[in-house]
Formats: sequence, structure tokens, C-alpha cells
Amino acid sequence: MATRRYEQKLRAEQSDETRRRILDAVAACLREAPTVPVSLDEVARRAKVARSTIYLVFGSRAGLFDAFAEDLFVRAGLPALTEAVANPDAREHLRGSVAAATKMLAAERDIYRVLVSMSQLDQDSMGSIVKQREENRRGGMEFLARRLSEDGVLRDDVTVDDAVNMLWVLTSFETFDLLHTGRGLSVDETIEVIIEMAERSVCRTDA
Repeated sequence: MATRRYEQKLRAEQSDETRRRILDAVAACLREAPTVPVSLDEVARRAKVARSTIYLVFGSRAGLFDAFAEDLFVRAGLPALTEAVANPDAREHLRGSVAAATKMLAAERDIYRVLVSMSQLDQDSMGSIVKQREENRRGGMEFLARRLSEDGVLRDDVTVDDAVNMLWVLTSFETFDLLHTGRGLSVDETIEVIIEMAERSVCRTDA
């Protein structure tokens, strides 16, 4: 029995290692060939596995990209964003979610930059990752705007729809990249600027 459990543990570890190599190979393709659609043959070559192994582990091409997106977001800091959204104070929700989301973008800035570009070039694979992320972000901004309104934090001249639009722009990759890369601000400085712009745009000064 002990031998069987050891063999099962070894197979599980080997499976996890293979999965990790494949996901890392996708990331390497994005970093090193950002203008080229991700090829399963190239992923398999980099991961040192057969193409069929990718299908065995992930089920399909789409399954691989879905798993890559989930792994990317978790490693970049998704748990911290989830925690920030759960804050009972709407204004702290705003501040915490901006900080967490900005740190996520900074942690994998090169890959996010490629994904944003690939969303226009390779919509059937990498583009789907960006589409899903943006749908989630839109839902997050709508939820945040409603919370700010319900807590009496929104400015009198700002509707919920107005707040969604402004928060949508301020929490985009493009805003982050313009400040962090374009202006050369540190991650912490970028967070401070985005929070300040968000609060000035949508929040009451006396709230």
C-alpha cells in the first residue's frame, strides 16, 4: 500500500510539473514572440512534450488558454483583488481594488501588453483571455459604482452610469501603462495617482 501511494504521489507531481512547463511555455511564447499567434507546436517544443500531451492535460486549445488565463491572474494577485472587493466600506473597496488590480498589471506587465495587442490579432485564442477579463472588469466597475451610490459616496453630479464610465477608463491597462511605463512612475506612485483621480472624479469630498 505504501508503494502504491508513493507511485500515485509521484505521478501527480510529474503531472503538475508537466502542466507547469506547458503554461510557462505559453508565457515564453508571448514574451519572446509578441506579434506571433501562439502555436501549440511551439508550446510543445518549448515545454519538451508531445503536442498530444497538451490535449491530454488541457483537453483542447481553448482549455489551454483558459487554464493559462486562470493561472496568470492567480499568480499576479487575484486573491488580493477578491479580498479588496469584499471590504464592507465602499470607498475602501475602491482604494483596495485599484491597488490590487494595478499590482496585478505590474506583476505581468509584458504579458498583459501582448494580450491587449493580441486581442485584435488573435481573437480566437489569446483575444478571448482579454475579452473575458474585460467583461469581468466591467462587472466589477458596475458593482463598485452601485456600492458607492448606495453608501452615499458618489458626488451629487455623478450618476452610477457616469461613475462606471470613469472607473472603466481609470482602471484600464492603458491608463496603468501610460502612467507606469509612459511617465515612469513606480507601481506605488501609479496606484496613488489612479486612486486620487478616481476619488476626485466620482466621490464626494465630505464622504
